[in-house]
Amino acid sequence: MVEELIIKLFCDNKDYYTKYYKHINLNYIKNNFTNLYKLFLVLHNYYNDNKVDTINKVNFELAYHSNYLLEESERTELSETLDRIMSLDINIDNVINYLEEHRKRCVAGELAKVALDVEDGTAKLDELMDKVNEFEHQQIESIEAQAVNMDLVNLYESQIQTPGLRWRLDWLNKSLGSLRKGDFGFIFARPETGKTTFLASEMTHMVSQTDGDILWFNNEEQGKKVAVRCFQALFGVTNKELFEEKEINADEYNQKIGDRIKIYDFDDSNNVSRIEAIIKDTNPSLIIFDQIDKIRGFKNDRYDLELKKLYQWAREIAKSYAPVIAVSQAGGTGEGKLWLTMDDVDSSKTAKQGEADWILGIGKEQDNTSNMRFLNISKNKLLGDKDTLPDLRHGNAQVLIKPEIARYEEL
Repeated sequence: MVEELIIKLFCDNKDYYTKYYKHINLNYIKNNFTNLYKLFLVLHNYYNDNKVDTINKVNFELAYHSNYLLEESERTELSETLDRIMSLDINIDNVINYLEEHRKRCVAGELAKVALDVEDGTAKLDELMDKVNEFEHQQIESIEAQAVNMDLVNLYESQIQTPGLRWRLDWLNKSLGSLRKGDFGFIFARPETGKTTFLASEMTHMVSQTDGDILWFNNEEQGKKVAVRCFQALFGVTNKELFEEKEINADEYNQKIGDRIKIYDFDDSNNVSRIEAIIKDTNPSLIIFDQIDKIRGFKNDRYDLELKKLYQWAREIAKSYAPVIAVSQAGGTGEGKLWLTMDDVDSSKTAKQGEADWILGIGKEQDNTSNMRFLNISKNKLLGDKDTLPDLRHGNAQVLIKPEIARYEEL
């Protein structure tokens, strides 16, 4: 009986109880298996009242007796039932697959109910999208954990010897090192510092290193403007030069890149579920969120906790698909400041910073006529490459921005 298998699984591991208990159809069990219904309630109460990770038969019986006054015959029946359940040899994968399918059906029912409420006007579309986002996030969390391969040679070959995506600015190769799947970080700066130009400069250098797609989710300025900057950065030319040779440049671009750079405009109606649907349908080698803070999907009364959930989601995206570069703003403390630190990140003391593997601040002089930019690495948990220098892991550097060709270059 599958209900007995589920009880055994829950007794053996509280994590499974925590994840799946709320989806158990207790009314069905109550109407068909009274004794098992009582066991589920006792198990539920025991885990809530005690800080334990498992439940053994003795404790289960004691907990049951404290909840129900039993006749001798009932005690015997209970003991026999528990003996049978505790001695079950269960196939954990099969039970989890059953619970997962049941959980999905429950979620589908919840979504259908909210969808009907939206249709008759008693609920807003945002409520349905929030339910979808919650389900999508649970899907990421439900991926079975796998132990890390502790083969040192394998770790060296996969994480150090084999580089990820290298930066155009060689100083970043020597300080941060290349980007690999699982890496999530963000750049931040004050408005009109050149964040999008930085992305265009680096992304167009990285695209030639991979056969996969570059996904750029843009909500800052029109995607067509971003596309023009990417063309400029790729060829290192001005607008005038780009369009004077537009046919030649278009042919060269198609030969080199094809359709692998994909820029998506999105606004407040776009949220994490829609973005992740796009990611799943492509083969990304790099994902860019410009700007990440404007992505919807995790409502909370406290904005900092909402941001924390959003940045946790971006981190999971990096683990599941490809490295992620996000863009955020610097707060007012960063105005006119050359070397930005984590304290200058807008709207966050630790929520954003805690989820990132690396953080790069871009500062500038108060005088907007200067083309000097000041890069400061305020967090770096990347492994680096063979040519990465330990002394530069949290270093800083002065570089030039060349907006006319959409590139950053070293002095």
